[in-house]
Amino acid sequence: MVEAPLPLRQRAEQLAATMPPLLVAAERVASTVAQGVHGRRRVGQGETFWQFRGYYFGDAPQSIDWRQSAKSDRVFVRELEWEAAQSVWLWRDASPSMRWRSSPRLHEKRERAELLLLALTAMLVRSGERVALLGSGHRPTTGRATLSRLGAELARSTDSGNLPPLTQLPRYAQIVLIGDFLDPLETIDAIVRRYGERDVKGHLLQVLDPAEETLPYEGRVRFEGLEDEAPWLLSRTEAVRGAFTKRLTAHREGLRAIAQAAGWSFACHHTDQSPHAALLALYAAMSRVPGLA
Repeated sequence: MVEAPLPLRQRAEQLAATMPPLLVAAERVASTVAQGVHGRRRVGQGETFWQFRGYYFGDAPQSIDWRQSAKSDRVFVRELEWEAAQSVWLWRDASPSMRWRSSPRLHEKRERAELLLLALTAMLVRSGERVALLGSGHRPTTGRATLSRLGAELARSTDSGNLPPLTQLPRYAQIVLIGDFLDPLETIDAIVRRYGERDVKGHLLQVLDPAEETLPYEGRVRFEGLEDEAPWLLSRTEAVRGAFTKRLTAHREGLRAIAQAAGWSFACHHTDQSPHAALLALYAAMSRVPGLA
């Protein structure tokens, strides 16, 4: 039996009940980190055409392309590449595996990823940057309302993909990808290369539960996947710990190599660590991009 969707008002009330704590936490983290960093400078203007897009409330009238608008019943804005390049696209892994935590005392990986994403958004909009969720279909915006809008989009998201979508972005834009990145390296490499072909500057932040790093279990343990994987029963878990950690280390070094080959940054964060250090490192990496240092 398929359950009927909740009424819009009830869903809105549930959303309002769950979002404020996350937004407040993100603001608190961003405020702490922002005390020790400087604003990011923008690159100079250019005149390279990027695309036409629909007019949004708040766009400057002089940005309207009347010739393009006359061809249809819509109003279009002519967007230059330098304008789009001042924007940052953010993505977090929303797959079932990100819902895992090894202890009730820890945050789920997805919760930590969303906290970092929103905290980074708060810092970016304070610097005047325009921000959007990758694949959301919304244009990048700035200002206080951006944080609330992204928070609402994250709460509504039904995206179960564990890899970011391939979306056309302007040259020299920036993209931040947050997830556990436990997929095959060649798959991740293909995505990074595609964005790199457009000279998009990117940042990979791997979020892991500490148990995924150390496999701290003893004896007979049954592991069950969250994404329809077959269960895995080990009679002596400690016997495979060395091989497990070695393979994870090799995978992480592979991610680092993929990022370095594209000129991207890479970092790893564990959910038992403070989010402040991860946010500071990520913001500093973005500030080191040529022209934004």
